[in-house]
Amino acid sequence: MKQLLILISIFVIGCKPTADAPTLRAGKPRVAVVNYPLAYFVERIAGDLVEVHFPAMEGDPAFWKPTGAEVRKFQSNDLILLNGASYAKWPAWSSLPDSRMVNTSAAFRDAFIAVKADTAHRHGKGGEQSHMGMAFTTWLDFKQAQQQAAAVHRALAHLLPTHSETLANNFAGLQRDLVSLDADLRGIAADLGDTPLLGSHPVYQYLARGYGLKIRSVHWEPDAMPAAEEWVELAELRKTHPARVMLWEDAPDKSIVAELKAQAIRSVVFAPCANRSGNGTDDWLTVMRANVVALRAALGAE
Repeated sequence: MKQLLILISIFVIGCKPTADAPTLRAGKPRVAVVNYPLAYFVERIAGDLVEVHFPAMEGDPAFWKPTGAEVRKFQSNDLILLNGASYAKWPAWSSLPDSRMVNTSAAFRDAFIAVKADTAHRHGKGGEQSHMGMAFTTWLDFKQAQQQAAAVHRALAHLLPTHSETLANNFAGLQRDLVSLDADLRGIAADLGDTPLLGSHPVYQYLARGYGLKIRSVHWEPDAMPAAEEWVELAELRKTHPARVMLWEDAPDKSIVAELKAQAIRSVVFAPCANRSGNGTDDWLTVMRANVVALRAALGAE
C-alpha cells in the first residue's frame, strides 16, 4: 500500500504543468501589460478578442509595487507585455513565466538612454522615487512607439493565429496614427530649432533625442510649489539655457503657473500618459494629440 501511494505521488508530481505552461481555461485569452501605452496598443490591435489586464493604480506605473496576489494575477495571463528600458522594476523579482513575456522595446535596446545619478524625490502619492538608471518613457519618440506597437502585434498574432487578418488591419490603422503623430512633431521640432525648453521632470529624454529638442529638466511636481532654493536653481539654469516654455507631465497648480509666468515662462502640458487619464475618457492617442497641439500653440505664442 505504501509503495502504491509513493507511485501515485510520483505520477501526480510528474503530471504537474511547468511554471511556463499556459493556463488552460475557457473564454478570451488574457493579456497583461505594465503601463497604459501598451494597454492602448493591445486594445487597438486586438479589440474585444482579448481581455486586457492593467490594474488600477495611482501615479506612474513604473513605480508600482504589486502585492503577492497582484503578481499571481499577472502570472496567470496568456501573454505579458513589458515596456523594457528598466520600466516597472517589479517583474525582475516576481518569477513571471519567461515563455509568456514579451519585451516590446527589445528591437531598440541598444538605443536606450542611460540616466545619470540623481537624488530621490517625491512622485505623487507614491513616496520618494528616483529616475536613476535608464530613461523609460520610450514611447514619447513616436518612431519607437511604432516599434513597440509592432512587437505587440507580433505577440498577439502568435496568440491569436486564426485572427491574423483582423489583427493586421487594426495594426495598420494604429501605425497610421503613430506615423501621423511623428510627422506632426517633426514639423513642430523643425520650427522650434534650437529653442531651449524646460521639463518639469526628467521624463522627456526620448522626446528630446527623437526630435532634436533642447530640453533641460528639473524635479518639480505639478501639485507642490517648489521650495525657494529650487527657484534659485531654475534661475541659475536659465542663465545658460534661457527657456521660456516648461513641459509638464500634468497640469500644474495655478500658483506655480502664475509664478512661472511672472518669470516669462509658459507652462505646457505634455503628458507621457503612462497611466490612464484622470478624467477616464481621454485615451492614449487623444492625449498624445493634445500634447502636440499644446506644443504647437506654445510655439505660435513664442
